[in-house]
Amino acid sequence: MGFIKGTASYVRFSVEGELPENIWDFIADRVVAFSFRDIDETYEEDSLGWVSVLNMFDTEFDYASYAAGNYVTLSMRLDERKVSSTIVKKYVQKEEDRIKKEKEIPKISRSMRVEIKERVQNELMRKALPMPAVFDLCWNLESSTVLFFSTNKKAQALLEDLFKESFGLTLIQQIPYLCGEHLLDEDDVEKLARITPDIFV
Repeated sequence: MGFIKGTASYVRFSVEGELPENIWDFIADRVVAFSFRDIDETYEEDSLGWVSVLNMFDTEFDYASYAAGNYVTLSMRLDERKVSSTIVKKYVQKEEDRIKKEKEIPKISRSMRVEIKERVQNELMRKALPMPAVFDLCWNLESSTVLFFSTNKKAQALLEDLFKESFGLTLIQQIPYLCGEHLLDEDDVEKLARITPDIFV
């Protein structure tokens, strides 16, 4: 809950594209369609989708819980199964030693080593519990801006993809130069375009 509890860092995006006239019906349909799907009882490696900012297990959004005035508040939840490369290496070595003893051979072929590694990795992945990560956002429909409460580059890339897939809209990160273009008048924007970096050392 990046913007509800404590201090928060955020990245600002502008939203490019047009929403339909029935905005809230459209958003309701799309939020539910791309809500988070649990993978606890499956063998899938990851899952990504929308959840409530108040409860990471709420994917029903009763009474349009994401709506507040001209704002949409959501959390993007990512669950991933991960297995440490050190653990994979340990169990691969163990399995190789077992096979060498069983077959009474001094060495294992390269193709068999690849097969063992893939099999061990799949078995360990199936046993691993998905680790959840939740990232909050606040979408201002009036100004067409999104505040995303994470500076993690991977999370930002996932957000851009999920937002595009969900709403058919593109997120453009508002770096200082682009913010300046919105704040300045036409003459000053031309001056801004002529500015070049300089070294002060």
